[in-house]
Amino acid sequence: MNPLLLTDGYKVDHRRQYPDGTTLVYSNWTPRKSRIENVEEVVFFGLQYFIKKYIIEDFERVFFKQPKEEVVKKYARRINNYLGENQVGTKHIEDLHDLGYIPMVFKALPEGASVPIRVPMFTMYNTKPEFFWLTNYFETLLSAVIWLPCNSATIAKQYRKVLDRFAEETSSVPEFVNWQAHDFSMRGMGGVEAAVTSAAGHLLSFTGTDTIPAIDFFEEYYNANSDNELIGGSVAATEHSVMCMGTTEGEFETFERLITKVYPKGIVSIVSDTWDLWKVLTDYLPRLKNDIISREGKVVVRPDSGDPIHILCGNPYGKTEEERKGVIELLWDVFGGTTNDKGYKELVSQIGAIYGDSITVERATKICEKLKEKGFASTNVVLGIGSFTYQYNTRDTFGFAMKATYGEVNGEGRAIFKDPITDDGTKKSAKGLMKIELENGTYKLVDQVSWDEERKGELKEVFRDGKLLVNHSLAEIRETIKK
Repeated sequence: MNPLLLTDGYKVDHRRQYPDGTTLVYSNWTPRKSRIENVEEVVFFGLQYFIKKYIIEDFERVFFKQPKEEVVKKYARRINNYLGENQVGTKHIEDLHDLGYIPMVFKALPEGASVPIRVPMFTMYNTKPEFFWLTNYFETLLSAVIWLPCNSATIAKQYRKVLDRFAEETSSVPEFVNWQAHDFSMRGMGGVEAAVTSAAGHLLSFTGTDTIPAIDFFEEYYNANSDNELIGGSVAATEHSVMCMGTTEGEFETFERLITKVYPKGIVSIVSDTWDLWKVLTDYLPRLKNDIISREGKVVVRPDSGDPIHILCGNPYGKTEEERKGVIELLWDVFGGTTNDKGYKELVSQIGAIYGDSITVERATKICEKLKEKGFASTNVVLGIGSFTYQYNTRDTFGFAMKATYGEVNGEGRAIFKDPITDDGTKKSAKGLMKIELENGTYKLVDQVSWDEERKGELKEVFRDGKLLVNHSLAEIRETIKK
């Protein structure tokens, strides 16, 4: 589809609504408000993908390289059928096609940076006066593509902070946190692009994912190479259909066959609550103990029904001893392990657990707290992070908005802003040209600056007139996240 049609309908005639003599529109992309408690910085991620995919690749393929008459005819048909006969016109579309590239500048902070609320992540403006209308024309497409990877990267970083903290306190293998939050969200996301860009945001902080196309995403758009670096990975794992097909009477044999014949070595994750989780833990696994301990690899028990805190850590009010102990303590009873130098128990390396349903940052924190209280290292368990975490968010989670703050009309600059009297201050925009400064490791906005000042600071040109100027790698962004 022509990228110029990937927009809200009201955008198409804004060109004629600006004052006569308008030659420049300068806008920014900013998180304005956090709706997640204690999160006041948002991870910036996704602009490079947007520029490569839409501003360069798609425009080249389905706009500039297509016959002008055909492009213009299709555009006119769509707009006239949509709005009725009107004066939107096509001359500006023809002129853009003749130009052969997108005459814009994008200036941005480094991808992976944590940006405080109300500080712009990037700015953009047109480089040729006749194309002033392009800047905010892109608002809809930009917003639709970029808010989600920013959201997911930010939320993944919150998980990372929690898991790092408890691993530092309780574990002898804090590096295991790279694998401790595993992305299971793809099937629950709002379409494939949402699933992939969200999964990419997760992979900035972790390496565990079941979203295979996120690996291609990083190779295609962020200079990664899975031949020589770990982008993301997973393990062999069953699902309920596999376990059901073995029948209730043959469930033990299913476990035995998987552990000893299908996967005699390596990691295998076996969903264990198709029927009776407690029977698996207290009957099947003890009978298979010697097979499991003698394996070169790990058997991972996967429950995914019930309250994950109680299932993993035990419910003191449970009706049975198994319910009161929970998965990790029951595994310890069977397989044992070691007590590390920090004084916490770690299961033998051949057994582990993953819980893959309804995990939130709050529940992850509680699970780690409960394990610590019981004397277990937090890294005894992996948490599956799904669409319950990554899909239940919107553009308003961090109040993302693209707003124009400066323009030029008849050669004169105008610092513009919005400040609705009926609003609580969230929608009040910055004003004029912008400069971002770095003070004590924190980004700070300075607005209403001159063009000379705008050229300084932390916002760097990443795109100008059809050319990508900065080409981040996944490795660079992961380093930025860590900083």
